[in-house]
Amino acid sequence: MIITMLEAEVPDQHTAHLIESFGEAGGPALPPQISQSFLAHEAGTERWRVITVWNDRRALEDYRESAPTPGGVLMFRSVGAEPTLTIHEVAEYASHA
Repeated sequence: MIITMLEAEVPDQHTAHLIESFGEAGGPALPPQISQSFLAHEAGTERWRVITVWNDRRALEDYRESAPTPGGVLMFRSVGAEPTLTIHEVAEYASHA
C-alpha cells in the first residue's frame, strides 16, 4: 500500500473552491487506481493536504503515466497554490474493518 500527500498553503478565501473541487473529483470520478482519498486541513493554519491511498506502487505509477498533470495538482493550482508531493510506503496498518 502506498500513501501520497499533496500539500500547499491555501488562503482562506479560496478554501470553498478547493473543497468543491475535491468533492467533484471523488466518488465515481475517482481513478480506479485509488482506494481512498481525503482532503484535510491542518487546524489553525492555511495548510491543506490531499491524502491518497493507492492499492500499490504499480497503481500509482500507472496513474502518473496516464495523467499529464495529476488531478490533485490541478485542484491546488486552480486556487493559486503549487503543492508539494511526498510518497509513503506503508509498513503496517491497523483497521477495525
